Amino acid sequence: MAEPSSEKAAGASAVNPQSQGVEETGQIHRPVGWMYKSFRLGPLRLPYYASPSTQLVLVGLVCFLCPGMFNAVNGLGGGGQVDATVANNSNVALYSTFSVVGFFAGTLVNRLGIKLTLSFGGFGYFIYVASFLSFNHNQNAGFNIFAGALLGVCAGLLWAAQGAIMMSYPSEGSKGRYISWFWMIFNLGAVIGSLIPLGQNIHSSARSVNDGTYIGFMILMFVGAVLAWLLVDARHVRRADGSHVILMKHPTWQSEIFGLWEVFRTDTYIILLFPMFFASNWFYTYQFNGVNSAKFNIRTRALNNTLYWTSQIVGAYIFGYALDISSIRRTVRAKAALAVLFAITMIIWGGGYAWQKTYTRAETSADGYITDDWTTSGYVGPMFLYMFYGFYDAAWQTCVYWYMGSLTNNSRKLANFAGFYKGIQSAGAAIIYRVDALKAPFMDEFAASWALLAGSLLLAAPVIVWKVRDTVPVEDDLRFSDVTVEEVKGVEGGGRGEG
Repeated sequence: MAEPSSEKAAGASAVNPQSQGVEETGQIHRPVGWMYKSFRLGPLRLPYYASPSTQLVLVGLVCFLCPGMFNAVNGLGGGGQVDATVANNSNVALYSTFSVVGFFAGTLVNRLGIKLTLSFGGFGYFIYVASFLSFNHNQNAGFNIFAGALLGVCAGLLWAAQGAIMMSYPSEGSKGRYISWFWMIFNLGAVIGSLIPLGQNIHSSARSVNDGTYIGFMILMFVGAVLAWLLVDARHVRRADGSHVILMKHPTWQSEIFGLWEVFRTDTYIILLFPMFFASNWFYTYQFNGVNSAKFNIRTRALNNTLYWTSQIVGAYIFGYALDISSIRRTVRAKAALAVLFAITMIIWGGGYAWQKTYTRAETSADGYITDDWTTSGYVGPMFLYMFYGFYDAAWQTCVYWYMGSLTNNSRKLANFAGFYKGIQSAGAAIIYRVDALKAPFMDEFAASWALLAGSLLLAAPVIVWKVRDTVPVEDDLRFSDVTVEEVKGVEGGGRGEG
């Protein structure tokens, strides 16, 4: 990316008073350069390239093409294979390395930059799907396990970079909307990705997908890995009020490793959110393998998959916009979201309990078991349950990201928070995938999921009630960086409102 002309001779994030910031008249000026010019498309004015919204859309498209397609593959249950064992073992390797790398990934993102980490992360998804294509022909399960372990490393970096962008680029007043925009774009990838096996297997009663399905996913994932290089560096991003993203001007390995320790020293309370992190991917294994893969044939699994991710878009939209209602104080919104999450945990998973009582793993794994089709009598009930599971997942993820974003606006700290989130989340996923590979009863997996979700909300309550503030003073955010107030503010109070 070419740098804007006003910054060519400047320090990494230093301000040129002639080209940006605010003059005494209060007028906002952005730097000179193509990335700060907005354009009209008919009646619409498109945001400038280095705006938070444009950068978020680009990150959303990367995740649309990489982890979005990964979700479409995994949502089929067993990675689209007849037996989920290979996919389970691969995912154990994936989430084991993800849990370790993800926990420290914020440090790597802060040092290496968002473009490299996002692109390298996308490459891992390509290799992961290639391993299932290979397995269709040579049954080399070792390659699947290697690809899973590699993806754990890659995904840890990708999600830490994504989290830092999504939570630190927008202003305080628009974080919920930005999270919902990302989640909708990202899950649209899973929706479209799930249409690939649905279209290719709509007339099939088989229990595994064909080669063309995997090849289609691989092409899209490769495009996503390349797309990451179209992002601009965080130091060039400007909000609508002229304010900058808060980060380190001169990060070093020493400063970022120390920064990880500093987060634990100053924000120890984040540990109370770890159970929410741990629970956030735990239930996927039960839903994908214990419900979708166990009970339905491939075309119905593909349809359920499409409906699941479509419901995520709806959930993200509702919760993201509700969390940004400006007429209600942020502290009140935080508590209300906690109460709503607890309520829908009881309602949706209560319905799931009623459904799970109707079958067992032993029954569905028996020779000669006939899986259900969408033409089977009684399909509508579990279809809607599966849609509500998708809605619930989006609500949970949106709220967790919003809670973290409400604690700080510092990109460096939020990269570490995102790393903690994905690392702890992946540790939970590694454990439950292993439990599923050992053929634990479906009811046990269900009960563990429900208990973790409800219990983690109770443990997180003190942080949500006492640590979320209506606004975080910019001086507090700057304590974790090497920039000054003058270097990050636009208009008076810049970065606190819209943008």
